[in-house]
Amino acid sequence: MSTPSSTPDTGGTPSDPPYDRARRRELILRVAVPLVILVAVLLLWDWYVRAYDVKPYILPGPGLVASTLVKDWGTLSSALVVTVRITFTALFLAVVGGSLLAILMTQSKIFELALFPYAVILQVTPIVAIAPLIIIYAPSTQSAVLLCAFIVTFFPILSNTVAGLKSVDHNLLNLFELYGASRWQTLFLLKIPAAQPYFFAGLRIGGGLALIAAVVAEFAAGSAGAGSGLAFRILESQYRLNISRLFAGLIMLSATGVVIYWLASLVSYLALRRWHESALNREN
Repeated sequence: MSTPSSTPDTGGTPSDPPYDRARRRELILRVAVPLVILVAVLLLWDWYVRAYDVKPYILPGPGLVASTLVKDWGTLSSALVVTVRITFTALFLAVVGGSLLAILMTQSKIFELALFPYAVILQVTPIVAIAPLIIIYAPSTQSAVLLCAFIVTFFPILSNTVAGLKSVDHNLLNLFELYGASRWQTLFLLKIPAAQPYFFAGLRIGGGLALIAAVVAEFAAGSAGAGSGLAFRILESQYRLNISRLFAGLIMLSATGVVIYWLASLVSYLALRRWHESALNREN
């Protein structure tokens, strides 16, 4: 006589249908809610412009901004390429310089005492105040804009990496000492992996700040010509009362900032998803 087989209760795993439905529902909400808000804002904006007959040189409607974005795409996109190139170059230099200096500071107390106060001074000094001086003494306008973006981006990478390197569990440090690990083994096998969440937090902050600093430096430089960035095109649109192009440029800058943040978040997720709590999916 055969007995019916029973399926053991697993207590709910990530492959269970309820779990999958919850994940899909969360993903749909993450996409749908911002889209609904965006559509509502655009409809309200369009209604206000039409209802009160607002002139385009005061507040253009969303349709006019969209058409201007398409019509002037060639000019705006080439200027955006200049700004994006400066942004990513400054971010790359800040990542390399900030990470190396953070390692140097945590490995040597003398270097930390000597250099960290000046890094703080550069951070707390408003970039709009020192940008004119940098533009005067830099060999070219592009290098001045790059230097401004680097200064603003550098400190978040440095400070977050230093905090991560100093936040290693002391019990793990004692374990490495017990097994006779050298300073470099402790650095590469323990401290740097443990500092990754802090580093990527600084990267997400620094990516947005690099774009902001590049735009501010371009405003201060006011450089025109074929090599000018998107900030100058926005200023030019303001002077000519071409407000629809100004809005189009702002939309492009905002979209670029979102993309930079998304890329930094993606890199962080790929690096941390297998071991750190901030990137692991909860099962309950």
